[in-house]
Amino acid sequence: MTAARFSDDCDVAVIGAGPYGLAAAAHLRSASIGTRVFGRAMSFWREHMPKGMRLRSPWIATHIADPGKRLSLDVFACQTALTPKDQLPIERFVQYGDWFARQAVPDLDQRKVLRIEDAAPGFRLVLEDEDTVRARRVVVAMGLANQDFRPAPFAGVEPALVSHTCEHASLDKWSGKRVAVVGRGQSACESAFLLREAGSEVDLICRGEVHWIGAAPGDAHHDRGWLWRLRELLQAPSAVGPFPWSWLNELPEIERRLPGVLRSWIGARSLWAAATRWVALDGVGVLAGRAIRSVSGRGNSVAVELDDGVREYDHVLLGTGYRIDIAKLGILPPNLRGKIARRGGSPVLAAGCELSVPGLHFVGASAVDSHGPLMRFIAGAGYAGRSVTRSALAHRRWAGRAGRDNAAGSSARMSHSGLGMGPAE
Repeated sequence: MTAARFSDDCDVAVIGAGPYGLAAAAHLRSASIGTRVFGRAMSFWREHMPKGMRLRSPWIATHIADPGKRLSLDVFACQTALTPKDQLPIERFVQYGDWFARQAVPDLDQRKVLRIEDAAPGFRLVLEDEDTVRARRVVVAMGLANQDFRPAPFAGVEPALVSHTCEHASLDKWSGKRVAVVGRGQSACESAFLLREAGSEVDLICRGEVHWIGAAPGDAHHDRGWLWRLRELLQAPSAVGPFPWSWLNELPEIERRLPGVLRSWIGARSLWAAATRWVALDGVGVLAGRAIRSVSGRGNSVAVELDDGVREYDHVLLGTGYRIDIAKLGILPPNLRGKIARRGGSPVLAAGCELSVPGLHFVGASAVDSHGPLMRFIAGAGYAGRSVTRSALAHRRWAGRAGRDNAAGSSARMSHSGLGMGPAE
């Protein structure tokens, strides 16, 4: 393996150029920390989320954080004549992310990182062109890449018949086809809506009723209801979870210090499957409360056995969410992975989103288990950027003090041994 060129060394390497990677880079560079960012800007959002989807987060929680707030969604909206509104279309959010990247990381390195190697002190990144880069610290901001969850009944069925929502940038290919969507969260409900809009015949199969968030546009009953208005007034800015947990979720550093059982309970309560009311399921067959017993391919179709009989479809689309397993990211070799403390597949993170391997940080969805549900949403990118930057600055100050102490000790030893600048004997 070729050794890294000296010019390639940096204080911090950020892997991933989505909202978390971009926010981390903006904060690190604002603190004059030498930072390189690897990846294609907003690639997961552009290539793994169907066109036509809208963000679940409200406008106020959709800014990609930068220290001076000069690159907020509001600024982008003013410069591009974008009308502020909740549930921003994903295409517009991708445009915003591209704009943010051009301002904050104009030297973005689009090469893919294949592997992180422990090269104490620091790390070595192996890139797709076999070049290597040395970094004192590494921030992994790969989001939900390779984290999609597929229920057991669908294992082994041909990909042509069963796929996950994250595999598609468009759902138009199933126009005129009969499609089953499995799940009842935002992704599943939106996918069912988009398939129906594209001309598919759609069933939404879910184990319980769809839980709706907020009021549908133009729903006068909800607009007038005092209970709904009170709930809106009490809701935290990022709207992650129900009141009062939504306010605790705004404070990831506090949540990190809670007992693990309580933190897990709050996470489950805050991230349960739900969809915003603007999603219209008119024309979609909602099969709620159904259990899937088995799934099998039948030539060009797929048979789904439910507890009330068998239904046949041209395709099954899984809107079944994600489960974190950092081993599936594919960039951690076994020797490094073995040093990482984990709960299930999630890394155990300390302050600064730092692992049990000093200098290695995980931000975004991988940090939910340790820092709470806010890290699953765009709104958590600001905390992640600030937290990682504080950690890097603290380490730099500590290293500086240690260097000065070592130099002073060395000087004293030299003087004591007669090698200093004292009078000659």
